[in-house]
Amino acid sequence: MPGSASDIVMLENDRMLNLLSMYLNDAPQSLGAEDIEPLLEFGITKEEAFSLALAGLLGLDVADKPADAEFYANYFPQMIHQLDASEFRSDPYFANIALPQVQRGTGRFEMLRLEPYEGVVCDDMVCTEEGRVIAQIGFFDEPFEFPGILENGRIWMTLAPNEIASQRSAIAAARGRVVTFGLGLGYFAYMAAHKPEVESVTVVEINRDIIALFEEHILPQFEEREKIRVICADAFEFAEHVLPGLAADFAYTDLWHDVGDGIDLYLRMKELERFSPNTEFAYWIEPTMLCYL
Repeated sequence: MPGSASDIVMLENDRMLNLLSMYLNDAPQSLGAEDIEPLLEFGITKEEAFSLALAGLLGLDVADKPADAEFYANYFPQMIHQLDASEFRSDPYFANIALPQVQRGTGRFEMLRLEPYEGVVCDDMVCTEEGRVIAQIGFFDEPFEFPGILENGRIWMTLAPNEIASQRSAIAAARGRVVTFGLGLGYFAYMAAHKPEVESVTVVEINRDIIALFEEHILPQFEEREKIRVICADAFEFAEHVLPGLAADFAYTDLWHDVGDGIDLYLRMKELERFSPNTEFAYWIEPTMLCYL
């Protein structure tokens, strides 16, 4: 017996996310110009060509199977985005901060690269009124380099398109005395400190190697570095015992790699908001988190 409409949507969400997970984890460079450019001869956009090529790669037959065509129409037009490399390169951090390829302890700064038509998450997920969870997948039509941090050889934090897009709302909301949990490459601290309405930015980071790399190689390049101080501490202990005494106006948490390791940490920090009732809290990829809760 067919399930309810909401049950069907949930099953389709799971199917789409599983297909994307396999693609992004195992074969994000499977599509190239040789797959996209021949489709452009039919007068469609690069986004449409990428969508059709990706659908075929994922095993969908949108031409001959109506069910696949309907599934495609429910997700792909809202999911796939061509990204503008020049827009990201003109970002103030990209334009002004030079990242050396250096290592200290377990931490290493390194430039990473996306190939043309390599798929990448480019923003928070979108949850529609009917309950569809639409991942946001982007591609460049040219090579694109971006900075990252590796810990023990594993990519931990980058300034890939998703990192920039998903921090914009928190940067826009930052004001007064700001506290941020998680240092990364200092992108949020840099962008927040540039705002005239931001008085100070206190960064709480537990990894001493990352702090040392940041303070030696990146912080000296910040124009507003006098606004920033970095504290080596556990984020949750700080949020419970120190933050209430700082009278912070805004607190931003960016401690997780993705939703998989983030939901428990997100919920744990949410519980600690009660100790600082006059502080506005924001969280990295919170819209995506809420799609899973």
